[in-house]
Amino acid sequence: MLNFNRVRNKEITIDQLCAGLQVDDLRRLTNAMIDTMLGLIAGCTDDDVQFLPDDPLAEDTYAVDPDEVSLSWTLAHVIVHTTASSEESAFLAAELARGVPHREGRSRCEVPWRTVTTIGQCRQRLEESRRMRLASLDLWPDPPHLDNCFPTRSGAQYNAVVRFVFGLWHDDSHLGQIAEIVRQAREPRGNDEG
Repeated sequence: MLNFNRVRNKEITIDQLCAGLQVDDLRRLTNAMIDTMLGLIAGCTDDDVQFLPDDPLAEDTYAVDPDEVSLSWTLAHVIVHTTASSEESAFLAAELARGVPHREGRSRCEVPWRTVTTIGQCRQRLEESRRMRLASLDLWPDPPHLDNCFPTRSGAQYNAVVRFVFGLWHDDSHLGQIAEIVRQAREPRGNDEG
């Protein structure tokens, strides 16, 4: 997997991290990320999916329900959030790769997290996301339009590869949260399960 800590620590730029990455690399990195997430939840039960962890720093400024702004995220919530974000990056990257000019707006659809109540649904959501992300890479032409970029508020310009990798970076930022939810959920019954 990519070492996003080097970008977070400002040792390298996201462009430097992505330099030389090809479509096959993005496929491999997508599979590695989904496999990592599946590994983190491998020993989970249905009870773990809706377990409400202790998270005093919880803040969801985009929550539709004002009562949920400071609500800790369940495993189901994190899984549907991360997959929706990465799918959005993947589909926006496909547009860039095809030469479609950048447009304002979102390309996002998130499964309502309260509808995900079983570990089987979490695994299914991850596998569905893998399938969708990999399929989005099949939309890229040969060669992709890597000169077609999107601007950021900082003035930087990023191409389709970086746009796709932003989704993986977002996934990576939630790996510790997933691990912590699983740890807290297992604590009452002991960690002998994994």
